[in-house]
Amino acid sequence: MSLLTNVMDHSLDDGYAEAAARRQGGTGGMPKTVRAKLGLAAGLVLAALVVTVGAAQARVTAPAVAKEREELIERIERETEAADALEKSVDDLRAEVSARQREALKGDGGSDRRELVGILAGAVEVHGPGVKLVVNDAKEAGAGGDGDPRGSSGFSDTGRVRDRDMQRVVNGLWQSGAEAVSINGQRLTALSAIRAAGDAILVDNKPLVPPYTVLAVGNGKRLGSDFQDSPDGLYLHALQENFGIRTALSVEEDVRVPAAPRVTVRTAEPKTEKGTS
Repeated sequence: MSLLTNVMDHSLDDGYAEAAARRQGGTGGMPKTVRAKLGLAAGLVLAALVVTVGAAQARVTAPAVAKEREELIERIERETEAADALEKSVDDLRAEVSARQREALKGDGGSDRRELVGILAGAVEVHGPGVKLVVNDAKEAGAGGDGDPRGSSGFSDTGRVRDRDMQRVVNGLWQSGAEAVSINGQRLTALSAIRAAGDAILVDNKPLVPPYTVLAVGNGKRLGSDFQDSPDGLYLHALQENFGIRTALSVEEDVRVPAAPRVTVRTAEPKTEKGTS
């Protein structure tokens, strides 16, 4: 009961009661003395002066800042245009060098040797009978089980075609008698590289996406039969049986393989042994 009585007698907080008493006694609100009023006025004048000076400085410096910003934007645009022009010039020079290399490999006068060199180097477009091999990921990629030896190459998905799979496919076609090979329109040469970057397959640093269409020029029926019976063809068949990777091989009457976008020309000289005395 004493607690309830105390709460009812002191229902208003002591701080609120004290503030109310000051207001009633005239001790709160505006200052009453002249000195206090002068101090308050001086403070207000000082605050207004600071705000006015800051606004004036901002107004003065605004045009200079805007001008510097415009000059910086113009400089960036000029440098960007110069970089674009240099990049275009480099691309044009590379295209010109590649075209001259192709012409040099083609030769003149219908030389069979130079024509063969141009084909082997990937400098010319090739067409003729051959095979078309389409390799694609499994329909439900990623359904492979644990402990799979293919899972140690960096891919988490056992149902996906990998770079080493395409390496074996291409090597198997070469070994089976292919004269020219391309993957998704990318011509392969003796210097081509098939690598992986994350989950993507790169051919000469160009990323490709499935399905992977491999075109090979050669004796169509024989090329297809020899590839299927080769170790690499059997490897591809095992991938299809064990991991659901989809493949389709067909013999074509006319297969067109484009020229390589860039041709690297290298020359070799026979090694001469120095005589001993």
